[in-house]
Amino acid sequence: MSADSHPTLPPVRLRSDAELARDALGAPLFARAVRLARWAGPGTRVGVGGELATDQLPEAATTLGLDGADEDSAGYASQAWRVAVDTGLVDVTEPEDDNGEGDEERFGTAAPGEDLALVTTGAPGDVLDLWLAALDTVLADAAVPDLDDLVDALDAGGEIDFDRLDWNPGREADFLDGVLANLYLLTVTEGGAADGPVPLPVLAASMIVPDGMGEPTDAVLEQVSDAMMRLDDQFRQLEPIGLVEFRPVDEELMAEADGPLEPETAGAVDDEDVSRYGMVRLTPLGLYGIRARMLEAGVDAPAVGELAEKGADALLDAVSLYSENAAQAEIEQWLAGREQPAAAAELLAAARGDDEGGPLRRLRCQQALAPAGPEAEPAVRSVLDDPELGGLARVWLAERGVGDVPAPDPEMVFWLTVDTIAAQLAADGETEELPLLMETLTAHHTGFFEQVWRVEHPATAYVLEAMGRLHPDKKAAKEARKAAFKARSRRPA
Repeated sequence: MSADSHPTLPPVRLRSDAELARDALGAPLFARAVRLARWAGPGTRVGVGGELATDQLPEAATTLGLDGADEDSAGYASQAWRVAVDTGLVDVTEPEDDNGEGDEERFGTAAPGEDLALVTTGAPGDVLDLWLAALDTVLADAAVPDLDDLVDALDAGGEIDFDRLDWNPGREADFLDGVLANLYLLTVTEGGAADGPVPLPVLAASMIVPDGMGEPTDAVLEQVSDAMMRLDDQFRQLEPIGLVEFRPVDEELMAEADGPLEPETAGAVDDEDVSRYGMVRLTPLGLYGIRARMLEAGVDAPAVGELAEKGADALLDAVSLYSENAAQAEIEQWLAGREQPAAAAELLAAARGDDEGGPLRRLRCQQALAPAGPEAEPAVRSVLDDPELGGLARVWLAERGVGDVPAPDPEMVFWLTVDTIAAQLAADGETEELPLLMETLTAHHTGFFEQVWRVEHPATAYVLEAMGRLHPDKKAAKEARKAAFKARSRRPA
């Protein structure tokens, strides 16, 4: 997985390791691999690559409850055996080299591996490690072309002609990784796929259609169509390991198209027939698996709850980059294991700072303190005179109807106004609600723009420039622009 495509991702909500381990053990392909590992014994014969001897595949298929005489069943058994070997569930001893003497085919042996015991006696994390190894095997297989294509690409010497096949192993693996990364992003982003399935054309287009392209050309649509068909085959292979839930492309649709889907058909999909083009979603186990691969590749893929044991400074810095809902979920887990007075004091201390991230840290601090009860009041009162936190403290106390709260001086009011708008700009950008907030914060202060430009806040000029663009009152917007110029002029270059 590339760390460049999604350097920082929204946090994902993962199930517990115990739940995920149960899902892993229930994945059909992994369960088959475990069953064959238990079946392996002194009479098991394997070839040079550790594969089962051909004449043993029917017995292996029968062990799995499949029809031993069926060709597809033998294929399922062969795949499950390969997963068992690659994950260490089975140990194989390959046949010894006969130095070219004799024509008799030689076989190696197989036996249950040491890791097989982890399936029943290991911790959930041990099971998940085995499943991740199995996932690597399945992903590698999914990136390989169809067997018929490989046979067609064999040259006279029995080697695969990759140029003739038009297949680059690294490129295909990167493409599949990119598809899964995009599917992950759609799943964890608010307003994205969430728990719903993603149409295959959307996923294919996310990899093919260039950013900013208006109406895709026929050539691009044809590439999308080709990618859809590749993904249809690959997701069929990935479903048995528990990575995805997949509804394949409707075979009748392909028959109607008389071969590969026409570019126009693949690109112009409406809500009524979109499911016919294939639908896919990551399972909870799939989210865990793709995140694990991303972390290994150096991608920042946070999970809700991983900050619970860290300090408030790490919490506020991290959740400043999260959406409001994700930040709230992380904050709730952080607060769950702490005493309110100490937690409130730690949050307030971490919220200080005149750096660029300060306003958003204070907004998240305010969010974190919102559910706090009377036990937090002493910590909040202790910062009433703090120039950066005094306004936040007064808002918190006022919302609870607490008396004996001194009125803020005008300088604190102006500072808090700048800080609040700067935080909203950092959190959500120039939203439709922001002009109303600006109007509300400035409406009750006569001569607001004549004074606010003097506020010693690093974001004063930036906020005033935004107000000059967004304030719904044209006169106020003009005054904001003048004040922004003054604020810029008084600050040293």
